[in-house]
Amino acid sequence: MKKKSRVTHKKWLVWSGLFLLLIFLVLNRQIILLLVNQDVVAIRDFLDNNLIYAYLFLLIIMTIQNSFTVFPLLLVISINISLFGFVSGFLWSWISSVIAAAIVFYGVRYLFQEMLIEKFRPELLEKIDANGFAYVFQGRIFPLVPTSMVNILAGLSTVRFWPFFLGTTFGNFIYFFFLSLIPAGLLSDQLNETVIWIILISGILIYYLIKLVRKKRKPSN
Repeated sequence: MKKKSRVTHKKWLVWSGLFLLLIFLVLNRQIILLLVNQDVVAIRDFLDNNLIYAYLFLLIIMTIQNSFTVFPLLLVISINISLFGFVSGFLWSWISSVIAAAIVFYGVRYLFQEMLIEKFRPELLEKIDANGFAYVFQGRIFPLVPTSMVNILAGLSTVRFWPFFLGTTFGNFIYFFFLSLIPAGLLSDQLNETVIWIILISGILIYYLIKLVRKKRKPSN
């Protein structure tokens, strides 16, 4: 009974969040149009006078990006860096992406699971169930995997929240750092093969380091 009550409460929170999101988008039609046109300079000028509002707005845009990939991830990161500078822009892009991923994860699991689960093969979800953290982490650092797809599949599976959260946190830190170098002018806007390999190798090394630490922490029988 308590479990059912918790699920109902989470569904109510998700529906409330979606309703508020709709109102927010309607009230901000002008800047949404600038986002569609990918006009970073105009967006920066629009948000520059109210940084608290800018943080909130960009968190919501990151949540949309993690849900449907409507706006390119590089565009959102570029706006953050243009507004807040390289360090703060990178950090807010990373932190907001983790928050957004958690929102989408819970939304799929407690609200849209029945609607979406039939669209994916059971074998794929079973593979994700068995690999939890590894699936999420690898999905985050691989440049060709949409962030929304990682969130949706994790929400449909039985992966627990904390492996999802940690895989997202570590994976996005690596991937977002390299993406942040592009608007900072340190990399070309075309992710060339060398950069992709750097991201993948860095991610693999960190993954095995985390796996080694976790293995050492497990009590021996």
